[in-house]
Amino acid sequence: MKIVVTGGGGLIGHHAAVRLHAANCAARFKKQSEPYGLVRLDHGAFADDARLADALDGADAVLHFAGVNRASDADLASGNPDIARRLADACRAAGSAPHIVYANSTHAANDTVYGNSKRIAGEILAAAGGRYTNLVLPHIFGEGARPHYNNVTATFIAQVIAGETPDVNPDGRVTLLHAGEAAQIAIDAAIEGTTGTIEPAARPTSVVDLLAKIQQFHTDYSANLFPDLTDPFDLALFNSYRAALYPGQYPKMLKLNGDARGTLFEASRGGGGGQTFLSWTHPGITRGDHFHLDKVERFLVVEGEAIIRIRPVLGETIWECRVSGDAPAAIDMPTLHTHNIVNVGDKPLLTLFWTNAVFDPAAPDTYADPVSGA
Repeated sequence: MKIVVTGGGGLIGHHAAVRLHAANCAARFKKQSEPYGLVRLDHGAFADDARLADALDGADAVLHFAGVNRASDADLASGNPDIARRLADACRAAGSAPHIVYANSTHAANDTVYGNSKRIAGEILAAAGGRYTNLVLPHIFGEGARPHYNNVTATFIAQVIAGETPDVNPDGRVTLLHAGEAAQIAIDAAIEGTTGTIEPAARPTSVVDLLAKIQQFHTDYSANLFPDLTDPFDLALFNSYRAALYPGQYPKMLKLNGDARGTLFEASRGGGGGQTFLSWTHPGITRGDHFHLDKVERFLVVEGEAIIRIRPVLGETIWECRVSGDAPAAIDMPTLHTHNIVNVGDKPLLTLFWTNAVFDPAAPDTYADPVSGA
């Protein structure tokens, strides 16, 4: 199934692309054919007839996340309809009628410049000739969201990490949906052929409570305490917070408590449960080369020398950190990043791993993907 993701570098578009890639990774691991042909389009593609035509040739579905949400009134009014029109015209020119899943907004019901722009764009896409799904989304948050860019959650996270006190409207309220969940709903609509309007359930909250929860995350995590992650919403919000810490605040050095008897340190605390395991790794051997969509995973070298490498899924930049059992440091893998650990010493490497969830073979949330890209 060929799926085109527009706005592939944006928040929901990236989450959708990673999830489709994850399905392909899972199939490869099982020696099966990849189920999806993934094509990502950025805004620049809409000015390139040849690129659009090639992307839409044989496309079964288009997940349309590209759009304009911050510009002058004139550009805002024309931006979303113009992009929708280009997409619809390109489909006709290519002789293609893919199922279009459009990321609309709850603002489309309002008589505002942005709301009218989103509504008109939806009307254009609905008339494009193929199946059409109107996915009406509330406030979206998630890993990779841009602070100070129409995303209150990302802005609060950035300000809390920076030690700032955000200005808050005490009467303000938001209805929140994680970008990964929104992306999965769009993918499922395309796969299952669901048409019409979809309005996903979301979490209503006051901005005061949202800020307080992020501040508590920061206080706890700074003290090496994982919050209770049994609520999927809290897990998604905590992962969004953790993503903003990477890589500037990595690794997380642990406090050593020593006396005449020796040394003691806390490997992890909290999290609401989870699973802890230890591994020995021979010199020169690599473990990992996988990523997670939701799982929190801590690597902690207890004995030996290692290098941990992390790369954004579908990205190229590799971050690496040398770690040693002589100076215990926790590396908590950000979601949507593939990672590994290699023993670079001449002795066996002892590593402690902790995850917030007990491993479920039926739903492992672990996708094989080499950090090297090989």
